[in-house]
Amino acid sequence: MQGSSESLGDAEIGIRDRVVIRMPNDHQAGQQGGTGGGLSAALFEPGRAASETDCIVRFVGVSKSFDGSKRVVDDLNLEIRRGEFLTMLGPSGSGKTTSLMMLAGFEDFSSGDILIDGRSMRGVPPYRRNIGMVFQNYALFPHLTIAENLGFPLLARRVPRNDIRERVRRSLDMVQLSGMGERRPAQLSGGQQQRVAVARALIYQPSLVLMDEPLGALDKQLREQMQLELKRIHARLGVTFVYVTHDQTEALMISDRIAVFDQGRIQQLASPAQLYEAPESVFVARFLGETNCLGGTVAETAPSSCRAVLETGDIVLAAPAVGLRAGDRTVVCVRPESIQLSAMRHDGPNQFRAEVLERIYLGDHVRLRLRVCGSDTFLATLHRNSPMPALHVGELCFVRWQPDDCRALPASSSANNVV
Repeated sequence: MQGSSESLGDAEIGIRDRVVIRMPNDHQAGQQGGTGGGLSAALFEPGRAASETDCIVRFVGVSKSFDGSKRVVDDLNLEIRRGEFLTMLGPSGSGKTTSLMMLAGFEDFSSGDILIDGRSMRGVPPYRRNIGMVFQNYALFPHLTIAENLGFPLLARRVPRNDIRERVRRSLDMVQLSGMGERRPAQLSGGQQQRVAVARALIYQPSLVLMDEPLGALDKQLREQMQLELKRIHARLGVTFVYVTHDQTEALMISDRIAVFDQGRIQQLASPAQLYEAPESVFVARFLGETNCLGGTVAETAPSSCRAVLETGDIVLAAPAVGLRAGDRTVVCVRPESIQLSAMRHDGPNQFRAEVLERIYLGDHVRLRLRVCGSDTFLATLHRNSPMPALHVGELCFVRWQPDDCRALPASSSANNVV
């Protein structure tokens, strides 16, 4: 084998000399999953599945306050399924990172409890939680080789040196860095360093891997490559991933489920498709992609549809959110890609006159800002292969969309800037 994983056992004393470590005793080492059996074959078998009903993590009424008054996390209740890829998504200050840090053990919770495999984590230090952690800044030891970085958590768990060599070899193969074990972190690209950080978090077979915006420092192209790489690794290993990001596109791409945070609470927890296509609040609809919002009042409802009267008097048919009743204030939301444009009116509901206010060329499509139903911020997407002739600023047209493509959501204090 190439790289320093062959000679890692000889470098063991060197690692101890260069890094100050807190060594657990043999009983602790056994608790932390490093008993020297080498990386299990099952861990690296493709297609390894986990039960969707078996929860590995439970947040039970968890709250966190740094000053004793304002709660940055407020009564959080969340179950994380074994083997899933769950993303905590939200704006800055929403509580997502604090929730991850409490799960990791780097922050104490003020009230409630966090359970991992049914065991309370109150007072349990991070190194006894059998959790792998990947940080945005990689946190690699710059004075150690890549193989030594990977071997360090195993050395701290007193894994036999022969098993360390084998686990390092498999980990380098897993992240497609075979032959680079002798290099230092500074000799790798940002994407390669992030792969090493992921491999180090997985090498001692943790039951749970936490990732705090690990791709935030990468450029767009490399970030997208690493997103696919993380999906591949997760699908292959079946380990539970909990991922924090504020990037909506990233969350949609990599996640099995997404928990959307705002003001210390989960606003909605669902699959990416359900969140995008059936948001339950205006905040979720706006935060997860672009959407057009039109304010009005519900005139009548049915089990799968409703009729709303907009402020301008126009009538819109939409799919109603759960609990919406006649007379309620509502915000009708429709995505720009659901808008159809035409030069003349057609038969059917939800058709309105529009004026082009702005035209932005984006390569594969043109983004139009329109005046529709009194709103000057109404967006529509016109693809290159669209039969609709090119529209220019000042021209008039008609917009229409299907009732199933728009949602009537409850109006709230967060639904500002709605016409």
